[in-house]
Amino acid sequence: MENRSGSPRVRRFGGRGQDVALVYDHEAAVDRPWRFERVVSDFLCENHVGWLLRELDVNVVLDVGANKGQFAQTLRRNGYRGRIVSFEPLPNFVEELRALAAEDPDWLVVDAALGDASGSAEINVVDGAMSSLLPSSDFGKEWSHKLRETTTQTIRIERLDEVYADAVAGVGSPRVYLKLDTQGFDLEAFRGGGSVVPSLMGMQSEVAMVPIYDGMPRFAEQLSVYEAAGFETTGLFQVSRDKRTLRVIEFDLVMIGPAGLATRRAARRGAN
Repeated sequence: MENRSGSPRVRRFGGRGQDVALVYDHEAAVDRPWRFERVVSDFLCENHVGWLLRELDVNVVLDVGANKGQFAQTLRRNGYRGRIVSFEPLPNFVEELRALAAEDPDWLVVDAALGDASGSAEINVVDGAMSSLLPSSDFGKEWSHKLRETTTQTIRIERLDEVYADAVAGVGSPRVYLKLDTQGFDLEAFRGGGSVVPSLMGMQSEVAMVPIYDGMPRFAEQLSVYEAAGFETTGLFQVSRDKRTLRVIEFDLVMIGPAGLATRRAARRGAN
């Protein structure tokens, strides 16, 4: 159902019951479809992740590449009350995270990146949320002016399997969800999970259709690694698009993990 032209439109979904309604500015959606899609996709992703955490009874979220705490704040806003451990290597963002988490006793902040080897490395720092351990690709520099000029900082890197015990300490029967948003370094962070990976209930990773960093794996490679480790897709949500070529640049890939699948299968057998 839609009302008259020139005012906000209402589109109802859900079959006979029409239990979902979308109120939107039709002219803006037509004029700036990439913006409209991004906003709707962000909402759908947030709702999907919240649903998955509830279905899997997750009580620990590892927020890798936390930036300013946007993901953690969204979790809290949507009702998640379990442990959050935010990993962020850049000192200015760490300071902001710790200020946000100061009155939240189950939100922990670790001033490190995650990778496949512990140590230190130089990170390419840009304004906003696109700092990366990888150099910007030629396409990336064309796509975003922020990637054309960078500075470097030395940061600390840890392996997930080496910090996991501290992350879940004090949580009875931890049921862990791994969120990765590392600007091209997700596979290294995932591989650093080692023996921890089979115990994960679920995860999400930012996957690239068009790499904006040199050495960044494409979607197919990332998906094959995750599936080989026992993960299966539950959702795929658009993150960014190149308006010039109309291509999607990145998606958020959400997956149920080996432990999550085992739990659901056991519950189904019990129900039968």
